[in-house]
Parts: sequence; C-alpha cells; structure tokens
Amino acid sequence: MAIAPLVEKKSGSVIFGDPAISGSTPGRKDRYKFIGPAYDFLSTLYSGRQIHNTKIAMNSHLRPGQRVLFAGAGHGRDAVDAAMRGAKVTVVDLSATMLRHLEKNIGNREFDHPIRLVHSNILDVSEPGKYDQVVANFFLNVFSETAMQEVVTHMAELVKPGGGFVVGDFCYPCGSPFTRSLQNLYWYLAVLLFTVFAKNAFHSIYNYPSHLEKIGLSIDRTRYFNMFGLPLFWSVRAVKPEQGGA
Repeated sequence: MAIAPLVEKKSGSVIFGDPAISGSTPGRKDRYKFIGPAYDFLSTLYSGRQIHNTKIAMNSHLRPGQRVLFAGAGHGRDAVDAAMRGAKVTVVDLSATMLRHLEKNIGNREFDHPIRLVHSNILDVSEPGKYDQVVANFFLNVFSETAMQEVVTHMAELVKPGGGFVVGDFCYPCGSPFTRSLQNLYWYLAVLLFTVFAKNAFHSIYNYPSHLEKIGLSIDRTRYFNMFGLPLFWSVRAVKPEQGGA
C-alpha cells in the first residue's frame, strides 16, 4: 500500500490511517486492548529498565534527518528517543491501543520532524528501500516462526542499501546448560502471559542473527543486557549490502 491518507495532525505527531486510530483496522481485533495499557508497566516490573535499554541501544546509529521505521513499537519510548535525536520516525502498529499510548508518551514534545503514526499491518506497508534503519523491538516474538520469517523478509525490503535492521528481544540461550535453562525459563514465563492475554504465538526463543543472515544481511553489532548476572536481552543490528555488493 501507499501509506494511508492524513487523518489528523498534531504538534508532536502526524497520525495516518483509515479508519482513525480511535478504532481497529476493519476485520482486525485489537489483541492488546486489555493488556496493552499495562505494557510498559509490565516490562519495567519484569526487567527493571533493561527492556527499555535494549530498545534504545541502536538509536545511537541514527543521524538527524535519517528515516527510521519502528514496527509494533508498543508505547513507543524508543521511537520518541529516535525523534529526539532528529530522525524522521515512522511507527507502524496494528493495535490502536498501543498507538494511543504512544501518543500519550509523545505528549507536548516538539521534534524537528513530527512522528508519523500508521495504523496498519506491517506487511501492508510498501515503501521499498526508503528507510535508513528499520526496528523490530520485542515485536517479532509475537509470531510463529513461519510468520516471523515472512515479516523479517518484508521489513528488510524497506531498508536502503547500506541501511540497518535492528532487532531487540530476549537473548537466544547461550552459555552453560544451567544458564540456558534460566534464560529459557525467563522467556517462557513472559511468552505464556502474552499467549494467554494477547493470543501471541507460543514458541521457543528465536535466533534472530541466523534469520537475518539467511536473507543476505550481515551482523554489524550485538549488545547484551543482563539481569541477575545473566544475558537475558540483546539488541542486534544487521546491515543490508550496498547495491552491487555481495
């Protein structure tokens, strides 16, 4: 699709979509209607500040005026952080509940470039090669593995040659068998909650670097975030080859 027509304009944000954010996309139930309002509270309760730190870890790569897309950004504090750095931010989310809370987090802030909010399925966004960076923070884990691979492939098409693809999420188990068992336990407690209340897919932790490399991207940087002395979260930045490159 071309991005939907302008519906409403505010000082800190531009809201796109048809229908307006006050309702769900036709035929789509807002699965975060009930658990969505507590999303930031739950992430802080479960991780301290580490989920937030994971989400903003690769914003340091952004430069003023660069275009960045956040898919399924939740309450969007990472998107707000990017806008405060002068980036041209687009947020795509299928949940009207999440978009409303993102608006609250924008508040009366003024940015060099208003944040662009799109109420849509990320797979319906057709802007190939437009973005310097696309971001999937704690978003890909809502899908089954097959659906996740489809979303990753589609999002990679939105990245400019030489641009970045960032994934922040639960860290793929590593280390000793005991460490891996604790990492898995920490993940399964979280995924169970969102499977029950948001109907997300129930699955093991995905190895995102492996999936990104399979579609021709190269891993540029990985940052780990610990709790209880364990690497429980990671932010992975992959780079799309320049045109004519391997």
